[in-house]
Amino acid sequence: MPGYLLKSEHINFQGVNALNIQSLLNNQQFSDPLGHAEALGISSAFWPLFGQVWPSGLQLADAMARREMVDGERILEIGCGLALASLVCHRRGSDVTASDCHPLAGQFLRDNLLLNDLIDLPYCHGDWLRSEDPDPLPGETPLPGPKVQGRFDLIIGSDVLYERDEGGVLARYIERHATPVGEVLIVDPNRGNRAPFHRHMSDMGYALQESILQDVATDERAAYRGRLLSYRRH
Repeated sequence: MPGYLLKSEHINFQGVNALNIQSLLNNQQFSDPLGHAEALGISSAFWPLFGQVWPSGLQLADAMARREMVDGERILEIGCGLALASLVCHRRGSDVTASDCHPLAGQFLRDNLLLNDLIDLPYCHGDWLRSEDPDPLPGETPLPGPKVQGRFDLIIGSDVLYERDEGGVLARYIERHATPVGEVLIVDPNRGNRAPFHRHMSDMGYALQESILQDVATDERAAYRGRLLSYRRH
């Protein structure tokens, strides 16, 4: 990958073979020579965030490693970044699609699939802030992958409640891609933006069950405090 530095990590998950993950060396890395990120509204400060192994992403991947598999279930990961949870689901044999708004997320996913000797995993461009924008006109920067299409039985995400979102943009995006009966799993590191999201999900008929996530530090991971939010409607 030109323009920035990388590192590799060996990440263990309970009950699933370890993953070798290639990520950005740190959050100071940046390279957008063709202006693709700028065209999508991604600033230089936010550009490297997709390429980090974040604690909430590890928690979601752990949850998916432990979760009972459901035959025929279609899974969508939103704001996937390095797509750890999608990779875990994929390794377990689930029908999973990863999605993100960053122009390089798909390339990092393909590289990490190769590093782990895994077959292709579907990747789509998913940006709930611009999900209703028309497709680019001739001469405009094309989207880095097809748009998310269709509906999914399970939608998952980690640290996606980073804005207050009083208007319910994320909840409407989830509604657009969720089956009438299904589940949404969100790992939130206690950012304090849950209340509006809860309200909008409740308005759409979802009941919430919260689980406190509180892990002590280990040699491999820092201490973590957050919540696993499980929304279901029947």
